[in-house]
Amino acid sequence: MSKKNLIIIGGGPAGLAAAKSAYDAGERDILILEREDKLGGILNQCIHNGFGLHTFKEELTGPEYASRYIDQVKERGIEYKLGTTVLSIDKNKRVTCANEKDGLQIYEAKAIILACGCRERPRGAINIAGCRAAGIFSAGTAQKLINIDGYMPGKEVVILGSGDIGLIMARRMTFQGAKVKAVVELMPYSSGLNRNIVQCLNDFDIPLMFSHTVVEIKGKGRVSSVVIAQVDAKLNPIKGTEQEIKCDTLLLSVGLLPENELSKMADVNLSPVTGGAVVDDDMMTQTDGIFACGNVLHVHDLVDFVSEESEWAGKRAAAYIKGEKASGESVAIEAKDGVRYVVPQFVHREGEGNLKLKMRVGNVFKNVRLCVVCDGGEVYSKKCMIVTPGEMETITLNEKQTRALKNSKQAVVCLKAVEK
Repeated sequence: MSKKNLIIIGGGPAGLAAAKSAYDAGERDILILEREDKLGGILNQCIHNGFGLHTFKEELTGPEYASRYIDQVKERGIEYKLGTTVLSIDKNKRVTCANEKDGLQIYEAKAIILACGCRERPRGAINIAGCRAAGIFSAGTAQKLINIDGYMPGKEVVILGSGDIGLIMARRMTFQGAKVKAVVELMPYSSGLNRNIVQCLNDFDIPLMFSHTVVEIKGKGRVSSVVIAQVDAKLNPIKGTEQEIKCDTLLLSVGLLPENELSKMADVNLSPVTGGAVVDDDMMTQTDGIFACGNVLHVHDLVDFVSEESEWAGKRAAAYIKGEKASGESVAIEAKDGVRYVVPQFVHREGEGNLKLKMRVGNVFKNVRLCVVCDGGEVYSKKCMIVTPGEMETITLNEKQTRALKNSKQAVVCLKAVEK
């Protein structure tokens, strides 16, 4: 059994940012474990631009953004192992992993950062009736086939779900010569960024059909068409609204799920809303010494925010290893009245400085105030012309506001109507 001060599981944008930050905070004994054969994670297949505007103040492609952090990790001499699958972790911070070169290895860590990312929700989770013909892909799989492997999934495409990957793939498939017949969205709003709707659909006259879903897939051997239908307020298909769209490919962009199988092994408490860990303001889970950041914690809209959050997790993990961990009482932060969740879910009462809260709303709301309420009194309020589930909201509390929250018995993040 080998010993390491800090083990980071995942060499994508979250893991790289956490490693770089932990190193800069003084920690030198760091090991990144990555199951793929190169660092960078999902960014390696995201060849479109739009990354890095917040972090690097310039527009980059996914591989370019990843290379910036890869270079910083290599410049610092941080150790990493590629092609290495983590098989298990436990609450005592023992990590069991395996690769072709070293075989089975067991590490004992002082701290672990979970940076495992997320996965796509599969067809089986949405119960579409019909055949099991070829031509049904998750949007991320189709993206890898085109951008990494050089294969074209199909020529006539319907996309179910308006998540950002699905929207981006509508444009990518169009660039490659395919005809995207429609993007079909179950909800009355998009789960993706508005800029992607404009740049990936509107600019190419691709229809976006809200309150519709795929009710049947037809074809023998290969998809030949899909049947879509309008849904009611309870999201049930409305009889008589069915229409058949001929296509040879169906892409699924129906949501992302934090990759938390390892978290469960270590008895990490998971949020029923996000699917990720419950964390405090140090990004530490309720299992001592295990931290979480990035999409394994909650699904982000921009990778820049993943990096920011992960750098904070790396800094706090380095402090934990030095014995500078928060202890004592904490106050829970509750999401209510239109706010689906807030991260972190707990804040320690001691400590100074600003506090950053990240959250998503549960519907489209216009002309509202995003508020932080402590013991019945507002300590923060921000007017928003519109908030949507597809865009993450961020609140930064100043030191005075943070102190009010930490001293409260009940803290709530909620939406309130703008008073006329």
